[in-house]
Amino acid sequence: MPRPTAAFFDLDKTIIAKSSTLAFSREFQAGGLISRRAMLRSAYAQFVFFTGGADHDQMDKMRAFMSQLCAGWDVATVREIVTDTITNIVEPLVYDEAVTLMAEHRAAGRDIVIVSASGAEVVEPIGRMLGADRVVATRMEIVDGKYTGNIDYYAYAEEKARAIEHLADTVGYDLSESYAYSDSVTDVHMLEVVGHPFAVNPDKELRRIALAHEWPVLLFVRPVALRRHLPVPPAKPTLAALAVGGAMAAGGVIWANRKRRGLEA
Repeated sequence: MPRPTAAFFDLDKTIIAKSSTLAFSREFQAGGLISRRAMLRSAYAQFVFFTGGADHDQMDKMRAFMSQLCAGWDVATVREIVTDTITNIVEPLVYDEAVTLMAEHRAAGRDIVIVSASGAEVVEPIGRMLGADRVVATRMEIVDGKYTGNIDYYAYAEEKARAIEHLADTVGYDLSESYAYSDSVTDVHMLEVVGHPFAVNPDKELRRIALAHEWPVLLFVRPVALRRHLPVPPAKPTLAALAVGGAMAAGGVIWANRKRRGLEA
């Protein structure tokens, strides 16, 4: 019997058009979690993240910012805010091309796995909304129902690749026949561990690496309301999370070497 395969997706700027965590800044302010000044700082961080590409230095600064920002937050309040507002916040940010691509993989029998440096309070609900089978996300330390500002598990860079390899060991995925998608050079390790890597809206450095390795480059350009794709297939009964916690086809798709690396393979 053939081994199962999967399609691994980064989240921010690959499935959705913004940082998933920072997208909730206004709602966190309304819920009394952050000040207006902190909201403005998060808006600036969002701008830098979107325009500059998420290199290691920027991701490290964003990690430190979010860790400091969420220290003392009530975990139940964060989850309630995300649950109550996720449809209005995230749905308009989802790339039409990404949802279509997930549907193609699902039809081909592949699991959908979201692998994100953002926190699972945000990533897991998005995963359920998209019908993902599994989620890997950052885990923040929680003491007495509140975030301490420390990180227990950081799903970032090489750790994403290790998490994927761990899933391959536990679930049995054939990584040589699996797919991975990301926009950032920080996810090169994640792309290298699968047989079919794709650069999505790549930053400058990832584009250079993709061209050197002859990886296909995709452009996702049209965020749309997810309801246009309804009904969205539900996630399997148990959405498996390797880590749970907090800190975090307009113009079409450029399918380089599509026939050689097509989804039908």
